[in-house]
Amino acid sequence: MLERIAAAVIAASNPFDSFKSFFQSGTWHLIVLLLWFLLAVLWLASAYWVFKDARRRIDDKIVIAVAVLTGLIFGPLGALIYTIVRPPEYLSDVRERELELEVLERRLAEMQVCPYCHADIRDDYLVCPSCMTRLRGVCRTCRRPIEPGWRICPYCETQIVPAGTATYPTSSTAR
Repeated sequence: MLERIAAAVIAASNPFDSFKSFFQSGTWHLIVLLLWFLLAVLWLASAYWVFKDARRRIDDKIVIAVAVLTGLIFGPLGALIYTIVRPPEYLSDVRERELELEVLERRLAEMQVCPYCHADIRDDYLVCPSCMTRLRGVCRTCRRPIEPGWRICPYCETQIVPAGTATYPTSSTAR
């Protein structure tokens, strides 16, 4: 009888038998499989995120492929590496900034300066608003601005007579 009690005490004294049986059960194997599945999903999701982000930031297809391969091979660590070395701006932001610069350059090209007082003037000014110097003449027929060196108005084909010269009727106009 004493032997039976001693065997029961020895059997009951190992508290890790229940844990050992849990780790050998089908439930534990299902949990391990789900963890592997979640790790694979995380791995592929990080590669997909690298692909989507690289397409918005990089023009070169080869560099995009290298970034995606980094995400596939190294997983979340590859996504972290890509995040560190990726371009700081989206391509759309770069294009928008370039368009804004082009618009500003065009505006600056439109703005000219008066040759006498260096005030800002526009292309269509006839007189400088600061020093009142005549910048262009006006066609006597169509009243549009004409440049000083022009000999004919490009809008109405009227011949321009330079200032200070008199016009004399020719023999064909005298008749």
